[in-house]
Amino acid sequence: MITVKLKKNRQKSLERKHPWVFSGAIDHVKENPKNGETVKVISADGKFLSWAAFSIKSQISLRVWSFNENEIIDSKFFKEKILQAIEYREQFVDSSNTNAYRLINAESDGLPGLIVDKYNDFIVCQFLSSGAEFWKQEIVAQLSALLNPTGIFERSDVEVREKEGLEPISGVLFGKIPSDLIEIVENGIKFLVDIKNGHKTGFYLDQRENRKLVESLTNQKEVLNCFSYSGGFSAYTIKGGAIKVTNIDSSAEALSLAEKNLSLNQIDSSKYENVADDVFKYLRKLRDANKQFDIIILDPPKFADSASQVEKAGRGYKDINLLAIKLLKKNGLLFTFSCSGHITTDLFNKIISDAALDSGKTVHIIKHLTQSMDHTISTNFPEGLYLKGLLCRVN
Repeated sequence: MITVKLKKNRQKSLERKHPWVFSGAIDHVKENPKNGETVKVISADGKFLSWAAFSIKSQISLRVWSFNENEIIDSKFFKEKILQAIEYREQFVDSSNTNAYRLINAESDGLPGLIVDKYNDFIVCQFLSSGAEFWKQEIVAQLSALLNPTGIFERSDVEVREKEGLEPISGVLFGKIPSDLIEIVENGIKFLVDIKNGHKTGFYLDQRENRKLVESLTNQKEVLNCFSYSGGFSAYTIKGGAIKVTNIDSSAEALSLAEKNLSLNQIDSSKYENVADDVFKYLRKLRDANKQFDIIILDPPKFADSASQVEKAGRGYKDINLLAIKLLKKNGLLFTFSCSGHITTDLFNKIISDAALDSGKTVHIIKHLTQSMDHTISTNFPEGLYLKGLLCRVN
């Protein structure tokens, strides 16, 4: 077994069970491990710390599989981890009205770099780390045996793989080729999902519980849904009794899919309007036209991919939230989100507070929002909390 020795006093994060070790903490690597190969990690004084996947190129050189010295990283290990993840979701996902959700959430499920989402009878995977890539064949074999899906499709077509020395890739890993659009059900609402080319793995599964909350508050309300993508929030608003929802997205293709989803749920076209435009520009047009809404939803894509982009991202978040606050009627509701992992909860709260101050209105935070329960967050991996949201009331 290849051994990786850490520098003196650089083992503290592993003693706290954090699953990452950065390259600067490594003192010596015995032999030359392959990219993703399992190595034994020891402290400067030779004490066992963990079994981990070694990455040749990433700044995160080690991603921990297990802190148990007696653990063997093999097919049985992956089977047990996958079963644990499945059993966890079975505790709270109501399969009678929901057949799309996250099955494995990477580090937070003890499988660093592995994302597995269920869409009806299809499974979509992302292998984002060298360790997950190294064990891909075994992982796919276990998923197919345990879940018996119609097919398993890979969506590892993301830039983060390049940091691991891996090429972006997508395609069929097992079973049938998925159709261009797969029908799923979420909380009894139907959606068509493009798992081959859509955002993330096809749908924003992490917003399932927040969409349900929106539904409960939209009766007889006029709603503005910004960055609307395929109309997830919009379908819920109309099911909840909204008078009308306006969808804004820069992608005409996304709006076309949103229209299909609304039609799929037998929603009359008079209940919604689709606007293909830049959200920042369109919010200004609405402001200049003195347009007002009862509820505004801001669910933008990631504004910050790295720490160097945080300042610019902060300005973007403040801009859209300031505009949204000004567009809300008295006692209007703002659902606002950030999925940028580099934007902390405290920073996001400050951004919204600054926007509220500049708006001249009084804003109350009613509820803090986060990712749905299938996107589990392990206490030893706080980085697993990436989706921050606020429900605010504007006076």
